[in-house]
Amino acid sequence: MKLLTPTTLILFLSLCLQDTGARKYISVLAVPNGGHWGHWGSRQFCRYGYASGFALKVEPSQFGRDDTALNGIRLRCEDNSIIESLVGKWGTWTSFQVCPRGHLISFSLRTEKYQGGGDDTAANNIRFRCSDATVLVGDGLSWGSFGPWSNSCNICGLQTKVEPPQGLQDDTSLNNGKFFCCS
Repeated sequence: MKLLTPTTLILFLSLCLQDTGARKYISVLAVPNGGHWGHWGSRQFCRYGYASGFALKVEPSQFGRDDTALNGIRLRCEDNSIIESLVGKWGTWTSFQVCPRGHLISFSLRTEKYQGGGDDTAANNIRFRCSDATVLVGDGLSWGSFGPWSNSCNICGLQTKVEPPQGLQDDTSLNNGKFFCCS
């Protein structure tokens, strides 16, 4: 068996992986009220076109026990593929909400302020504006309030910030999100 030289191996891998790289994007949408706990997951992009809908992973109220609320965001792309970044471990996925015509162009995040010694949840819900002016509100929880709308663009990808499980300490799960703009 003949082994590949390092140069041949690098060339082979670059050819195999060329379609798996990040899509080129022109800007990033963010909002100022996202939570600060956790770390950012990987950037994920629609292979073609833009995102036309979304679903959420939501843990319902735990009635006095540790709540996490929003745990994940999925985007449905115009080709019906589905993308997600980092996702928390609690909750279940809601049904997809899809723009009647067009695609997602901006978002607003519902977050709860720091609770001090109380139960923190960070992000609780999200809403998106579609290119046809429809507003889609997620099936998340109602704690906290919606912050300002992001700028607008053609959304083609996402990245989420999630706090990992904290053991016996307070869990928040999804804290923040960024959305990528493609031309």
